[in-house]
Amino acid sequence: MNIVYIKGLRAQAIIGIHDWERENRQELVIDLEMASDTSRAAARDTIGFALDYADVSQRVIAQVEGSQFQLIETLAETLAAMITRDYSVRWLRLRLSKPGAVAEADEVGVEIESGVRP
Repeated sequence: MNIVYIKGLRAQAIIGIHDWERENRQELVIDLEMASDTSRAAARDTIGFALDYADVSQRVIAQVEGSQFQLIETLAETLAAMITRDYSVRWLRLRLSKPGAVAEADEVGVEIESGVRP
């Protein structure tokens, strides 16, 4: 089992508990690590047997930009459930951050793992 990853995926969302956060989109940054058997894709050199990171990226962006959660924890769990369900990923690590949410920090966020790491 290998790891397919996406790092620094950016999307805009209405997210947060404060009034100003409910009125203005904020940038979120998503990092994903997903367990995937890449041997069939490598042997056949075709996308049909690969975990298509472009498709995963577009689905994640669409999910984020269509959401209006208050907590990033809720959004992170929703994304993890979608990825494991729709892409048959048995394990993933997802890091979701809000750059600039705390003036004194570069970013704040949450990191979750789902499934059993191979």
